[in-house]
Amino acid sequence: MSTALRSDPNGSGHPPLRLYIAGETPGARRALANRLRLIKALEGALQIEVIDILARPEDAEQAGIVATPTLSDDSIDPPRRLIGDIGNLTEVLAYFGYDRKDSAR
Repeated sequence: MSTALRSDPNGSGHPPLRLYIAGETPGARRALANRLRLIKALEGALQIEVIDILARPEDAEQAGIVATPTLSDDSIDPPRRLIGDIGNLTEVLAYFGYDRKDSAR
C-alpha cells in the first residue's frame, strides 16, 4: 500500500470517493456543498459519488456505514472514512492523500 500523495486519482485508476448522506437533512446539504468545494479545490480531478442511504440502504449496509455524512475511500483495505463535518478542505484532502492544487507545497 502506497502512502504517496495522489494528485490525479482518476488518471491513476483510483475509484471515486463515496459520500454517504441521509436524505435532505441540514447535515446532508452541508456535506453536498463541501463536496463541491473539495472537487473545486482539486480543479475537477476528484470524483465523489453521492449515495443517499435512504434511497439505497443496501449500499450503506454492504459498506458498513453506521453514521452520516461519511466520506469514504474504498480503494484501500480497510477503507479510510471521515464521519461528520468535511468542511476543512485542507485536512480532508490530506487525510485522503490528495495534494491540494492551490497549496504552496
